[in-house]
Amino acid sequence: MASTSSAPRTSDAGLSRMKAAAKNLSSDNQTLLADIRRAMVVMKETGVSLERQRNTQMVKELEGEFMELLKSYEDCANLSSAIDSVGNTYQPTEQPTDFKKLIDNEMAKIKRRSPASSQVNQLLRQFREAIWNVHNAGQPMPGEEQEDIVMTSTQNILLNNTCPLSGKPVTELSEPVRSIDCKHIYEKAVIMQYIRSKHGQPVCPVAACPKILVAEKVVCDPLLIIEIGEFRTMTEQNERPNIVEDFTLDSDEED
Repeated sequence: MASTSSAPRTSDAGLSRMKAAAKNLSSDNQTLLADIRRAMVVMKETGVSLERQRNTQMVKELEGEFMELLKSYEDCANLSSAIDSVGNTYQPTEQPTDFKKLIDNEMAKIKRRSPASSQVNQLLRQFREAIWNVHNAGQPMPGEEQEDIVMTSTQNILLNNTCPLSGKPVTELSEPVRSIDCKHIYEKAVIMQYIRSKHGQPVCPVAACPKILVAEKVVCDPLLIIEIGEFRTMTEQNERPNIVEDFTLDSDEED
């Protein structure tokens, strides 16, 4: 009887340790992802500087290095997702567990779904667009139509640009947080009050999002501040051509 009653407790303890380990690994991986994104920002700024100098060859070489870094970023993002998935679904058995095989299998599934691919393609496009705009702002990049400019240049990796509860732009949030499950962004104080007010299973307040929010999973992850900063910079860059155009019109009217 003693061995029977202790088995579930042993299993529960092992499961708790597994989830804690997965959480720590995922957190470390998120920090690495943030470091990679910082490196991408520096590389993009370097590319813009080189393009201003019309150093075409070095820009081309830099783009190749940027694409290699993107591949590492995608692998790291997929690994992070695989660790999260294994940590959330793992159940101990009587047989020894090959965790490497578990994570490898999960990564293979994730790669087939390619959740990080669209973000990687978007980051590459933003790199190329920033360099293209040095001498060709307002003009479509090679292979694009004129109407594609607005559609592509306003894209960003943030799922929502404003907090669904406060209505504030994400760039103006005093304490931005993001749901680990659905990736939507909110003002911390407002979303925590919303979660407490529901006394049960609070559904994400973003329209059509079915995810249930858990306070412990609504956090300021390492990437969030970086991505908000990128979005702010991109928005400012997209507004500059309009500002120049307005000044030109004013000058013409005065003449």
